Amino acid sequence: MAVRPLKWWLLIGLTLFSAIAAMMFGVSRADALQVMLKPSTPKLGDTVSVWIASKSQNSPSVEISGQQYPVFAIAPNRWRAFIPTTPLDKPGTRQVIVSADGQQQTLAMPLASRQFPTQSLWIDESGGGLEPTDYEWDTVSAFKKLVTPQKFWQGAFLRPNDGEITTIFGVQRYYNGVFAEDYYHRGVDYAGAYGSPVISPADGYVRLVGTVAQGFRLHGNTVGVDHGQGVLSIFLHLSKIYVKDGDFVKAGQVVGALGSTGASTGPHLHWGLYVNGQAVDPVPWRYESIE
Repeated sequence: MAVRPLKWWLLIGLTLFSAIAAMMFGVSRADALQVMLKPSTPKLGDTVSVWIASKSQNSPSVEISGQQYPVFAIAPNRWRAFIPTTPLDKPGTRQVIVSADGQQQTLAMPLASRQFPTQSLWIDESGGGLEPTDYEWDTVSAFKKLVTPQKFWQGAFLRPNDGEITTIFGVQRYYNGVFAEDYYHRGVDYAGAYGSPVISPADGYVRLVGTVAQGFRLHGNTVGVDHGQGVLSIFLHLSKIYVKDGDFVKAGQVVGALGSTGASTGPHLHWGLYVNGQAVDPVPWRYESIE
């Protein structure tokens, strides 16, 4: 007779544990729609993954303050969206709204502040170095807007060059003594040896090849790789380019050589990582698998 009460209290305990776990991890307990944010407490520059489970056969929608983000199927009845955050965002709590077939879940996304250093650079502008040509601007802007349905990367990203990191993501700058408003360093700089190999950190298609001869006077010789689903890598200031537009490259494949072309104060590689059109901190992508 004592067995039945034991099972009853065990059931209550498991139910309470599930409810507490759901609250801790930001998961809705609704049967038809479950949502989780990772990381649950991001800081400026992080990429936030929105994981969705739904019985619906239709793709859910994800939005913050009216802005919608692409959603991709990752398994039967499972979807994922990426929300990029940048140093220009204001810290504070945002509401992530996920909808599917009349069901709706709203999760709080507390975005924590982060301190970024300031740097002063002096660049010779005699060749118009700080201003891109119209062709350069249009070509790079179009690349950053790419959102390919397929996912090409697998696991954590590789380091694109063995050089020492000299400028981290998010740094604010004075250019020739003038503070750059609404600016942040949109990548990571590696001061490797001139001519040292630059590799693709993950699988993807080459969708951008730009050269100084074509008018890339700001970025210098440039390669852009589409890793799929709105995730893009861009490599600037190259001395040589070893790929062409349309090539499929594997993680670790050499795409170019480190140089100092364009607006550059010395040999280095600038690696920028873009998610849904916004430059995010590449470092978390190197140390964990962001899926």
